[in-house]
Amino acid sequence: MVNFNGKSVLITGGAGFIGSNIAFFLQKNFPECEITIFDLFNNFQRLENGNFKSLGNFKNLIGFKGKIICGDIAERSDLKSLDNSKYDYIFHQAAISDTRVYDQELIMRTNVNSFYYFLDKCCLDKTIMVYASSAATYGSLNSPQKIGKESPENPYGYSKYIMDQIANKYIQINKDLKIFGLRFFNVYGPKEFHKGKTSSMIIQLGHQILNNSNPRLFENSENIFRDFVYIEDVVKANILAASSSRSGIYNIGSGISRSFKDIVDILQKQLGTNLDIEYFKNPYSDYQMNTCADISSSKKFLNFEPSFTLEDGIKSYISDIKETFLTK
Repeated sequence: MVNFNGKSVLITGGAGFIGSNIAFFLQKNFPECEITIFDLFNNFQRLENGNFKSLGNFKNLIGFKGKIICGDIAERSDLKSLDNSKYDYIFHQAAISDTRVYDQELIMRTNVNSFYYFLDKCCLDKTIMVYASSAATYGSLNSPQKIGKESPENPYGYSKYIMDQIANKYIQINKDLKIFGLRFFNVYGPKEFHKGKTSSMIIQLGHQILNNSNPRLFENSENIFRDFVYIEDVVKANILAASSSRSGIYNIGSGISRSFKDIVDILQKQLGTNLDIEYFKNPYSDYQMNTCADISSSKKFLNFEPSFTLEDGIKSYISDIKETFLTK
């Protein structure tokens, strides 16, 4: 693993869920690391579906001691504030990540256009970059999801698919460039609360149960499976990627599919409840029924090995679920 002490690190989207967890990991384990966060922060601007455009929240950064720059990756004038700074590492997490946003121009301008800026900066400054790709690149393909077999079905998934293609071209042209795209599966854990309706089903179901409400699931949920990966494993994957010598695109998940009913059962065990599940019809015709990451290349080339089962992750997360419920 890289010793980040004495290194300069930029985290875009650093006030968001994954970015803020990376920031605090570095701050705790490498106190001499110079960390800069670039984030738009929540300005209450909403997307077409009513969700917030920016999910960055200052509350995710309470206790952070590094530098903060407020800016939009979609605005070249904002990115100029980074022009004269050189970074050893960039963790590029900023994006519009809502899979239910269908404004293609907005998604492509924000996610793709800005990506060229960061890639060019990496080429100029010889910076190592780890960026957030997504399991949404796979669409509804059968599990396990494997690198090289993609079929995105929404603008967000397509934008990440295109980012991966662009990254691969840069890697081929610039042999010394170190670029890593991490396709995150269903990430959950502390600091996701401010994602609102786009937060994981784990925190949403946990809050329903704490409210003494019947947990609500789609009909046939015992047959709907997801690869849930705990935030600590995701942070570890980012750090391992930054330490690797083999650029490329990698799946980051647990490598195991679990059902939504499993989540309810584990949560109720942890919370000491026995509420009946309320089932309702799935309104989405394009709903993915099973995701499971093929993490063989991540194990081989990043030395990534998930540490948390779903049971372990929820147990570790439960105190934060309770705390955020009380602040709602």
